[in-house]
Amino acid sequence: MALTPRRPRRRRPAPLIGSLVLATGLGLAAAPASGRLGEGGRAHAATPAAAAATIVVAKDGSGDYTTVQAAVDAVPANNPSAVTISVKPGTYRETVKIPSNKPHIRLVSSTSGRNDVTIVYNNASGTPKPGGGTYGTSGSATVAVEADDFQARNLRFVNDFDEAAGGITDKQAVALRTAGDRIVLDNIAAIGDQDTLLLDSASKDKTGRVYVNNAWIQGNVDFVFGRASAVINKSAIRLVKRYDGSSGGCVAAPSTAAGKKGFLFINSDVTGDVSSRSFYLGRPWHAGGDASLDPQAIVRNTDLSAAIKTTPWTDMSGFSWKDDRFAEYKNTGAGSGAASTDRPQLTDAQAADYEIADWLGGWQPSS
Repeated sequence: MALTPRRPRRRRPAPLIGSLVLATGLGLAAAPASGRLGEGGRAHAATPAAAAATIVVAKDGSGDYTTVQAAVDAVPANNPSAVTISVKPGTYRETVKIPSNKPHIRLVSSTSGRNDVTIVYNNASGTPKPGGGTYGTSGSATVAVEADDFQARNLRFVNDFDEAAGGITDKQAVALRTAGDRIVLDNIAAIGDQDTLLLDSASKDKTGRVYVNNAWIQGNVDFVFGRASAVINKSAIRLVKRYDGSSGGCVAAPSTAAGKKGFLFINSDVTGDVSSRSFYLGRPWHAGGDASLDPQAIVRNTDLSAAIKTTPWTDMSGFSWKDDRFAEYKNTGAGSGAASTDRPQLTDAQAADYEIADWLGGWQPSS
């Protein structure tokens, strides 16, 4: 991959995205109520396209619903304003799907602790579906978000599929999948093994911008993957061993469309209780063998443990990483290294175009 230096541009003041998001609670303050909850916890809309500003989920029955999916179902299609689904502490063993016609949902814990609310299930790609066939990788997601303008805060998304169990060969198991635009994931955890966090877009020609802040993302094989234009900021990337106790894997598998931005890991740390020099930072996923894709992953200003290989990028399915867009910038730690043909580094001038604001393209998550 040739990284041609660009002429330094005039720097603009960087928006305080991280601090603004946290200061405003990700815009999670309830919108003016457009409805109310009536008897039985059913949402009585003031207008056909309005919903209660806040819906409460509680396992013990003290809220409006006892499952997260029931609360999502209560949001009317094409809802025009923010609806907060506030989930009380507990473990919710269920799958959740937020369809594309239900935007503006804020899914939040009722507490500020990231581990107080867990949404967990155990489907894998090869898990048989009740109606026949298998779920496939994207269908295995514990929580699937297909709507735009979704926000999640202070939640733990888990796929606890047992890879050691026999009978299933396709072991990819997604904890959280997003396929919309303007997605905010703040102070969340995404926990799994292979293919934990799928950050996608609705289609190859659609942009799916995702801002991940202060997250805990855990896995071993391609556990941050997809074609979204995603920023992973101030997050803990945790490497874990395979189900057989071996160390080895890859953090990112971007599947970026040509002309779009891929994954930007920034101000984060990558570490775990795994063997030294056993993990790659990334590899190019040309989904379906699509040679027109141009996968991109940039890792910058991030602390890398000794778990990262000295040659941190690798090929995938016959596609060379050097033909796509992989680079680092000012990383630190025992897993960092100097520029070489096997370890491209951005210049200062190039790095000016690889910042959070560049990735989000005029969208500010705090708004």
